[in-house]
Amino acid sequence: MSTHDHNHHIEERFEFGGKLKTYSLAAIGVGALLVILGFAFGQGSYAMSNLLLMAYYFACVCICGAFFCGVQYVAQAGWSASILRIPQAFAQTLLWAGVILILVVIAGLYVQFPFKNIEGETHVLPALYHWAAKDATVKGSEIYDPVLIKKAGYLNIPFFIIRIAAMVFAYALFGRMLVRYSLNEDEVGGMLNYKKSFKISATFLAILGFTFPLFAFDNIMSVESHWFSTMFGWYNFAAMWVSGLSVMTLVIIYLRKQGYMQWVTESHLHNMGLFMFAFSIFWTYTWFAQFLLQYYANIPEEVEYFYRRWEPDYMFLFWTNLVINFCAPLLVIMMRDSKRNYNVLQWIASILVIGHWLDYYVMIMPGTQGTTEHWWQHFSMFGFIEIGAFLTFAGLFCFMMFSALAKFSSLIPKKHPFLEESLHHHI
Repeated sequence: MSTHDHNHHIEERFEFGGKLKTYSLAAIGVGALLVILGFAFGQGSYAMSNLLLMAYYFACVCICGAFFCGVQYVAQAGWSASILRIPQAFAQTLLWAGVILILVVIAGLYVQFPFKNIEGETHVLPALYHWAAKDATVKGSEIYDPVLIKKAGYLNIPFFIIRIAAMVFAYALFGRMLVRYSLNEDEVGGMLNYKKSFKISATFLAILGFTFPLFAFDNIMSVESHWFSTMFGWYNFAAMWVSGLSVMTLVIIYLRKQGYMQWVTESHLHNMGLFMFAFSIFWTYTWFAQFLLQYYANIPEEVEYFYRRWEPDYMFLFWTNLVINFCAPLLVIMMRDSKRNYNVLQWIASILVIGHWLDYYVMIMPGTQGTTEHWWQHFSMFGFIEIGAFLTFAGLFCFMMFSALAKFSSLIPKKHPFLEESLHHHI
């Protein structure tokens, strides 16, 4: 229900129930069953890799919600005031997403499976982070790795877990502070809470900018502990931003089609499409910069990453990743009319969600699963485990995020100082 008063302010509350809640819970149940079957059928290592992929994806989408709010406050943007409840719901979900990611990371450090290395030797190693193997730094052992001794000050289990947990909880804290100030603003009005939001956002963006590359290094790059890239953090940052914007756009369009947020216009979606397009180009720039610099330099410890991905079982996915995440937005939403068409934007956002799932897949799988002699041996595993992990985390996200959204007394920040500008936004 929505009502308009003489100031054009809108009172509207989201109700989470019915088919949406049922489908969310069903996705969690069916997905979890498929993942469990993966473990039962002897594909535990592969299932763990998919759990890392989706837990990291889930956390990044929620981080994007907090980041979006922070950017809007620091930029003093007016157009987005009326849609801030959506990214705020993402930010409210971030703590739980972070806890799940930490649990998956800890499991990946201690649960062990056989792994066939690039030389064809098989060893029992931690499911995700092979550097955490007990004998990896013990001279004389079969898996002794002298490179890891030099990195032991950074890559050791206690410090590793502490870093990831500290970053997740810091991001979640800032996100919740922004939500609290916004809710306080609805109660008391005035500029006090907006000014607090501005200051907190400036601090949060500075901290996120310096630490998110470390977040990507720890969760994903350390899967291949010999390899390093100074571009990898920004590459992941671009992926986080595009995938989060795409999910945000899908949620806004869904709510509008369900009769909520009728104040959202083509101009608001135009802005979301602009962000998606612009940062898809930025993602492509970081992808190409990382690839070109390492290809040109041809330093063994760097090109190992791309060597693995040029093996027959990953090369198709390696290039498909670029085609989907670059060509789709470039060829479609570069045009003004496409960014203002709900159905077109919905399709492109869906393609980018899948595209960045593939992006994370290519980042993770060669390091945790190794390569196979023939491409079909890899794709023989491709199927129900991926679907199960995706369904589980998509269901979790929908259930947690929409539950958080339903707790807001209004779908609009009623006393945001730029609300009128947002309600009359036109480009």
